[in-house]
Amino acid sequence: MPELPEVETIKNVLEPQIKGLVITEVTVRRPEITAFPKAEEFCRRLAGQTISHMIRRGKFLGICLQTNDHVILHLRMTGCLLLIPADLPEEKHTHIIFHLNDGRELRFSDTRRFGRFWLIGAGETDTYSGIHKLGIEPFDSALNAEYLNSHMGKRRKAIKECLLDQSIIAGIGNIYSDEILFMAGIHPMRPADSLTPVEWDRLAAAIPEQLLFFIEKNKTAPEEYLETKGQDYRNTPFLQVYGHQGRPCPKCGETLCRMVIGNRGSVYCPVCQII
Repeated sequence: MPELPEVETIKNVLEPQIKGLVITEVTVRRPEITAFPKAEEFCRRLAGQTISHMIRRGKFLGICLQTNDHVILHLRMTGCLLLIPADLPEEKHTHIIFHLNDGRELRFSDTRRFGRFWLIGAGETDTYSGIHKLGIEPFDSALNAEYLNSHMGKRRKAIKECLLDQSIIAGIGNIYSDEILFMAGIHPMRPADSLTPVEWDRLAAAIPEQLLFFIEKNKTAPEEYLETKGQDYRNTPFLQVYGHQGRPCPKCGETLCRMVIGNRGSVYCPVCQII
């Protein structure tokens, strides 16, 4: 599943290209992908609307319109959003097409069909997408040791599971939780209520630092994004521990280990991240 750095990359690539364009019509091939409203109304309300800008909130993307209506979407496991000339063949499993007035199409494809779209009207409260349940952004100045301790510090759950709780911090997934905990020197299985004030400080610093680092490394040109169908994550070579079980730790040289925490694979260094 794309996590915050990947979703931010999609926004950064697409927003400059679609800003100011008009959605002339919308084609929905699988009605269940439009979670709210129903597909027919979704298409009708978007026809003729002008795109103002895009936003990201956690792992959600938003396409904001000049009327202050906005489309919220979540890519889930395999969703892909591409801006493509209308005369090019469609990707397999293309479910929604936004036809634009410059002759291009914003196409959403999704092999597993878990991705969803919501159209929220101007002034309408979004009680549909779940975006209102998200915690603060990792780059919010309020994210500090005190915030983390107050929201996680009384939990006996593994700190890895707490980092994945989207109601506390929005956007962190399995990949970057491993990277964050490695840089903070905290074992992923440590109960959250066992962390010391110094460790909370290190964790609060590592969260935005690591995510910003991987956003920067993931930068790509629109042509490259389209050519690789949005799947060439340039930050992958910079991962320190995720997916590297059995390899030497980049800090101490000890063999990296893997364990399962909350049904998620977690990679860590048994020396740098002592339980």
